[in-house]
Amino acid sequence: MDGNFILITVLIATLLGLGVVAFAGPSPDKARKRRVAMIRGRHSESAEALLEARMRKVISNRATGVEAKMLVSLIPNPENLTKRLKMTGKKWTLSQYMTASAGIFLLLSALLMIRGFPFLFAVMFGLAAGLGLPHWWVGRLINKRVQKFNAKFPDALELLTRGLRSGLPIAETLGIVSSEIPGPVGEEFKLITERIKIGRTMEQALQETADRLGTPEFQFFVITLAIQRETGGNLAETLSNLATVLRQRAQMKLKIRAMSSESKASAYIIGVLPFLVFGMICYINFNYMSPFFTPDPAGIFGLGTMQVIGIGGMCWMGIGAFIMAQMVNFEI
Repeated sequence: MDGNFILITVLIATLLGLGVVAFAGPSPDKARKRRVAMIRGRHSESAEALLEARMRKVISNRATGVEAKMLVSLIPNPENLTKRLKMTGKKWTLSQYMTASAGIFLLLSALLMIRGFPFLFAVMFGLAAGLGLPHWWVGRLINKRVQKFNAKFPDALELLTRGLRSGLPIAETLGIVSSEIPGPVGEEFKLITERIKIGRTMEQALQETADRLGTPEFQFFVITLAIQRETGGNLAETLSNLATVLRQRAQMKLKIRAMSSESKASAYIIGVLPFLVFGMICYINFNYMSPFFTPDPAGIFGLGTMQVIGIGGMCWMGIGAFIMAQMVNFEI
């Protein structure tokens, strides 16, 4: 009992320390002084003051050396992870992501060790959960945001078409879309207009957004603008046709989803049913299911026979779920 108490104490202290490091902001006094200095530099006519304000802005947007070294040592590809976090539309940092992963790892590992599982199994299971759960959650947020973007993107193209037909330039119509279309579409077009205002070309601003979103729909839009600028033609008509194609593409996706809904429902029921029955039996008669929670020092990796069978069954269920998911996955 003393060892468990010490383990829980160390766990709580580690989680609190990670939370303070990840979410602690700058000092209010330093932030106030920085804002005052930026306002003075912005309204000063001196060239040196303007240069100093720009340098201060660049330094404030740069990651600190301690954080960068820590993230480089822990993350094999921090650039790719940073791109994925930006694709979610959330203002999450690498340190916050790693804090969540470390917290899940420590929590699950400690709970399994307190329950009596072997140290090696608890660490391996906690490590898999700490690496897999945040990655899965970020991917889910990315897919959800991309779906919202694709649902409103044809409306943005039609608004661009009406603006071009009324005689407005393309840059001004992009600004109208950023203010009129809500959700991810307005946010992305606002970033495009801001990049254009600070000196980026339209092709560069659009391509950066296309690389971050990673959607074929927006890539079609970027290619259409690039071809039109080189060859000429009626851009309003081209964008109108593109909006029609994207709407038909979305309708085809919905039709495929409706046709495959029965198979997906069957897969969900088959996949959830064993775990549901297992949980109900544990609730009704835990002693009957206790061999699944009792480690065996003489077994494989300290696991009992029933635990090995359960892990093998989950592996086969995972393979079956993967095959069923690929059978109802269609590329359009």
